Amino acid sequence: MSIIELLLKEIEQEAQATRKMLSIVPNNKYHWQPHPKSMTIKQLATHIAELPAWITMGLTTGGLDFAANPYQPADINNTTDLLEFFENSYADGRAHLQATNEAVLAQPWVLRNGDYIILNQTKYDTVRVSISQTIHHRAQLGVFLRLLNIPIPGSYGPSADEKEKMAQFA
Repeated sequence: MSIIELLLKEIEQEAQATRKMLSIVPNNKYHWQPHPKSMTIKQLATHIAELPAWITMGLTTGGLDFAANPYQPADINNTTDLLEFFENSYADGRAHLQATNEAVLAQPWVLRNGDYIILNQTKYDTVRVSISQTIHHRAQLGVFLRLLNIPIPGSYGPSADEKEKMAQFA
């Protein structure tokens, strides 16, 4: 398999787990946050849903400068819209990854805030960071939802909640 084929397989696997997690975000908890320094569920879930589009940005640009392009998150207020936003981001990122080639993956990409360099890496690394950020923030969302006593779906096997259900039928 090529690097691109491997990345496509990985983003599909992560998209399946991400859909499950995003689909259980309760509409009445979008403004909840576990701590004043934490994001709200709305901020966190929206960021998770947009991350596949960072694959597109990573492949089609030479970088991002927050000083020149201040971050403007989408204003998502319900789970139906959240899932639609995720599916559009995922389809866009997947299509751009499928259409690229490995020579593009080797090109440089820089994330900065004015003169401050946050990341200086290849476009391949930017795709990987997008995937890693999805996994990282999805786990954060799982903790947020757990604190609200919402049963959590598994990502790489059954969750504790799913194991409880399985034990009932054993």
